Amino acid sequence: MIREDDSVYKMEVPARGNIHYTHGHHESVLRSHSWRTARNSAGYLLPHLESGMNLLDVGCGPGTITADLAELVAPGHVVGLDFAGEVLEAAQREVDRRKIGNVEFIAGDIYDLQAAGIEQGTFDVVHAHQVLQHVPDPVEALRAIGAACKRGGIVAARDSDYHASTWFPAVPGLDRWMELYQAIARANGGEPDAGRRMLSWARSAGFQDIIPSGSCWCFATPETREWWGGLWADRVTKSAFATQARTSGLATDVDLAEIAAAWRTWAASPDGWYVVVSGEILCRT
Repeated sequence: MIREDDSVYKMEVPARGNIHYTHGHHESVLRSHSWRTARNSAGYLLPHLESGMNLLDVGCGPGTITADLAELVAPGHVVGLDFAGEVLEAAQREVDRRKIGNVEFIAGDIYDLQAAGIEQGTFDVVHAHQVLQHVPDPVEALRAIGAACKRGGIVAARDSDYHASTWFPAVPGLDRWMELYQAIARANGGEPDAGRRMLSWARSAGFQDIIPSGSCWCFATPETREWWGGLWADRVTKSAFATQARTSGLATDVDLAEIAAAWRTWAASPDGWYVVVSGEILCRT
């Protein structure tokens, strides 16, 4: 649990404007995010959900996980929050399409939830998927979302660990992609190897009742290889990641085209296998 005398919620933290989302919101990014469901991305949390719970989904993106969670806790109220207002339009379309009525979406800063109208001690569950790796101060972010949770509630977070990801067969261009991704993410103030740090961050944030775990996504069938390799080939040439690589001088158009080709080479291999490893924390407040 969070210590009652923990007054560091008020400490100075990087402003919302200083959070740089490495991926951006190009179609190739949303293609990946829209594939995510509560089942494939929040399985560690699902056994703890009950009908009637109020839930906050921080960094909700296009809302596919949010919508799933809303169905599971209905008639409980669900709020999806993201700092990128434009992606919330896609999230609203998702819940409208599924005729889910217990969700609202708001734009806001994870460090200043009250400015977005979210009061402390409001939610039974606060969930954040693939968020902490992108913020400059993940410990303070955990404190902030913990403050939005009721006493006895749950803070649940899951983040990938890029260096823990592995693939076969070896394709040199993917090693170059990993080096480039690590450099850009860190230049943006993020921690791409967040998964292994989740427990440490939770403890530093003052949580004492923590269940750490891990899970993975595996892309190894012809269909999933084509999808995963194709979206990354597009990301490295068309998304905000590509723009940052060029403007920072870390990669040229030729470099990016070679990395994209490496992704397609991997995807075309009948032996192709890729695993994304994520760390998870389930914290009682």
